[in-house]
Amino acid sequence: MTALYPKRLDNLEYPTLGLAGEAGEVANIVKKIQRDHGGEISDEIRAKLKDELGDVLWYISACADELGLTLEEIAEFNVGKLAKRHGA
Repeated sequence: MTALYPKRLDNLEYPTLGLAGEAGEVANIVKKIQRDHGGEISDEIRAKLKDELGDVLWYISACADELGLTLEEIAEFNVGKLAKRHGA
């Protein structure tokens, strides 16, 4: 983990707030795709989204780490949850 934020016992707040901020940046770019670019995603916009989604992924990983979970555990749990929801 490459976390460079204040560490303390149960410090879930910092990465959670970072996640919310980065997800907001992704949403803002998507809003501007609709408003300013007629829904077209250029290579430049795709690169910006790739960058911001990478930040989102980092913060998800940091939240998981704070909870003692792995991304694999979370993904497997989610797949199982969705399978049950859809009767699989």
